[in-house]
Formats: sequence, C-alpha cells, structure tokens
Amino acid sequence: MGKTPVILSADAETKEVFRRMIADTADAIIRSYDDNTAYSGKDVYKLREDLNRLGFLPEKGTGFEETLSTVEKDIMPHLLRTWSTMYMPHLHAPALTETIASELIIGTFNDSMDSWDQGPAATEIEENMIHGLVKLFGFGPEADGTFTSGGTQSNMAAIIAGRDWFCKKHLNWDVKLNGLPSCYGKLRLYTSEVSHFSMDKTCHVMGLGYNSVRKLPIDSRCKVDIEKFEEMVKQDIDDGLIPFCAVATIGTTDYGSIDDVAAMRRICDKYGMFLHADASYGSGLVMSSRYRSRMGDLSLCDSVTVDFHKMFLLPISCSVVLFREKSMQECFELHADYLNREEDEEEGYINLVDKSLQTTRRFDALKVFMSFRTRGKDGFASIIDTAVENADYFYSRLIADPVFIAPVKPEISSVVFAVIDGDEANKNIRKRLMDEGTVIGQTSKDGKVMLKFTLLNPALTHDHIDKVIDRIKALR
Repeated sequence: MGKTPVILSADAETKEVFRRMIADTADAIIRSYDDNTAYSGKDVYKLREDLNRLGFLPEKGTGFEETLSTVEKDIMPHLLRTWSTMYMPHLHAPALTETIASELIIGTFNDSMDSWDQGPAATEIEENMIHGLVKLFGFGPEADGTFTSGGTQSNMAAIIAGRDWFCKKHLNWDVKLNGLPSCYGKLRLYTSEVSHFSMDKTCHVMGLGYNSVRKLPIDSRCKVDIEKFEEMVKQDIDDGLIPFCAVATIGTTDYGSIDDVAAMRRICDKYGMFLHADASYGSGLVMSSRYRSRMGDLSLCDSVTVDFHKMFLLPISCSVVLFREKSMQECFELHADYLNREEDEEEGYINLVDKSLQTTRRFDALKVFMSFRTRGKDGFASIIDTAVENADYFYSRLIADPVFIAPVKPEISSVVFAVIDGDEANKNIRKRLMDEGTVIGQTSKDGKVMLKFTLLNPALTHDHIDKVIDRIKALR
C-alpha cells in the first residue's frame, strides 16, 4: 500500500494511499460478518481476556495494514451489528448508509463548529438545517437552536436556559452574572416518574440537586397524570417552593409514552413556568403524516430536544435543542477574542459558539443534510411508519397469547412485555437469546422483570417478529 501518510495533502501519492486505506477498511468491515446475528455470542469474560491481550501502546507502531488486520480479526466480529433484524434492545438505531459516508467526510475534514473560520461551509449548512428544523416543528421566525452531542446535553441546555429565563423574568435576577439566587434551594422542576435521568443529572450540575426534581405520577399509559401535576405545583407553592420548569416527555425510554403537551402548557402558563419537551425519541413522528398527531403540538413548548440517532437512524451522536425564542440562548454567549470577536457579526460572520454549551463541536449537521437530501420526507415517513406499525403488530400478537403480558399499548415503537413464568424465566430468556445472537432489552415495571423490544429497524418484517416470539416461547 505504501507508507501510511501522517496527514492528508494535495500530493497524488498521498491521495492514492488514503483512497486505498478507506477501500481496505470498507472491505474489512464487509468481511467481518457473514450472517444476520446481532452479536457473536462470545462470553463476556473470554472477550475481555482476548481483547486485553491486544495491549495499549507499543514502542513502535505496526503500521496501518497490520493494525487493520488486528481490528478485523479480533474486534469487528464482536461489535454489535445494529443493522441486524435480531438487534432490538434500546433506542440505538442502525445507521442509514449515506450517513455512514457522511461520517467519513466529517472525520476527514475535521471542521469545528465553534467559529466560522474553523468551518465556513459547515457553519452555513448547520444554520440552514436549524432554520429548517424550527419550521418543521412549527416554531416561528424568532426560533433558533443548536446541534449537541445527544439528548442529555440538549435537555441540559434547555433546562439551564429555562432556569435563567425564569430567574430573570420572575425573580429579577441574572444568573449568568450573579450566580444562583439566594432562594435557589426552593426551585423545582417537574417531570414524569419514568422520564429520562438527564433531568436529575442536569439539576445536579446546576447546583439544585436531585431533590429539586419533582417526579410526577403517571397513569395506566405511563403518561403524566395532569390533575396530579397541578396538585403538586399548587401544594409546592403553598409550601413556599418555586416551580420554574416542567418537562413533557415525548416518548419515554421504555414505553414510548407521550405526555399531553397542551395540558402541560396550560399549567405552565398558569404558574409562570418554562416548558421543555424531551422529544429525543418521539420527534421522529414529525416525518409521518399517519402518526405525527400522536406527539402533540411541540411548538407550544419553550424548547424541544430532537435526537437524530434514534428514530431518524443517524450515526451516534447527533441531536439538536430548539428554542421558541432565540434570546433564550443568550445565557450561553460569552465573548473571547480568539473565537467570536464582536466585529465578526458586523462583517457577516456567524460564530456558533455563541449559542452552545460546547466549544469544539463536530459537523453533525452534515449527517442530517445528507440523509434529508437522500431520502426526502416521504422516505423518512416510510421508515417511521414501519417502526410504529411493527410495534402495533408485535403488541397485537402478545395480547392474543396467554403466555405473555404486555401492560402498555405502544404509541411509538417500544413494546414492554414478559412471559408469565416469572422474573428468573424472563432474565434467562434474554441471556439465552444473546448467546444465540439475538439482543433484546430488559427493564422493570411494578417491581417485576420485563423484556423490551425497541423496533427501529425498517428491515424488520412481521416474519422476523413471529420467529422471535416463537423462540422466546421455546426458551420458557
């Protein structure tokens, strides 16, 4: 192949060596699997022992060819094959083929999204995608947003902005300049008892602590109980506490349950609270004409989290946080002469660090751009509709079979269920399936072990689902 170049250049030989490196890598990936299993089934201790033998940092490098050979032989066969129809445990999607190609472009050029001069075209494409996304989700011309590393960071950015907005509007206090107000220990955030743990993490990071998070009771469909939500807010106010934010979950991690955004908006308006929608999961419904109404009107919210590495099938990581008012992002703005000089704006340059928690960021917007251009809205609608309809089919099979219990009817593509034989039987089924190369999820409900299918893969058919059901019954 020739000596591995240190970096790319315009040199013809370097270009040719790089082309062959990429081609050889693609060939190695393709050779590394020859069936549809999701995992090799290798025992955890044996895998750890074998991989530990590979070592850490050799005194002298082995060169690219030998390194790639080692990765192909010892690592790739035991990676999860997320595209497998036998992989369905988590909100962990297979990647669209064009977005795998986009990752090569992102990694090769290595643009950074903090200042225009570190990513000129990248900055402009990201801005175009954000402007399109706010319209797609129903926001007006004053809306804005930014790409983030994932749902946790998007939720964190939204809640920080919500806290600062609340303190300025209702307490006449500038957190950005002065830190937390003296009453910070009374601030309270409200979120479903089955919402994502990033709400708790965020309140810890903000200095409010886990105890500032009020977990809202849920109904039989695992949605926030609206009556009890308002009762809790009223009681907390009577007790001298300060409700500042509520989070509507648009697709809970386990059940895919969708909170009533309109009802939560009414309560937030009544008590002066910020409303955030964690639509990390359910935001994909925006592409479906059949099922979009299930997610409610997210434009009623002050901010929305959208994850593209879930229902949109983009490679990890790719998320955005959208704000109804662009001014809500001002809490992240801080000038540094080496990044976002004040004169840049006058000269037409956009420095995206002004609205992000992060400084260095990848050009993840390219993945969205390439997938949107490649598939179009109709292509994504087909992907989303398939996921929802597969979950409906699986649920219908479960409730018709006395061997299974399925406590919550799916709204998106997650189905929680169990065989009736008890906790140990369900644990054993999951482990036995993984040994055979089929990976499903495990969770709990009402103190009992449950199994979970998260059906994101558009290649899944009813026949695939039927075969897994039959195998589960055989393993009882």
